[in-house]
Amino acid sequence: MANHKSAEKRNRQAQASRLRNKINRTKMKSIIRKLDETVVAGTADEIKEALREATSVIARTASKGTIHKKNASRKISRLAKRVNKTAPAA
Repeated sequence: MANHKSAEKRNRQAQASRLRNKINRTKMKSIIRKLDETVVAGTADEIKEALREATSVIARTASKGTIHKKNASRKISRLAKRVNKTAPAA
């Protein structure tokens, strides 16, 4: 338990940051899930649009510091690879 005024403030800031990170991470996971569903059942244009949207959300999540820049890069790369693998079939 925080005993100093500065420690109490730091605790409040950490809680706010934790909630912000949770919101960003959840949004990112949801958009990735949406892309996966689109890859399975969507048209080529829908898949392309979903990938563009997912890339944007992942990059934004990294820019806010919720995930590491290289983690975001890896996620984007793997999603693009997955979409490109299904593109000839679609």
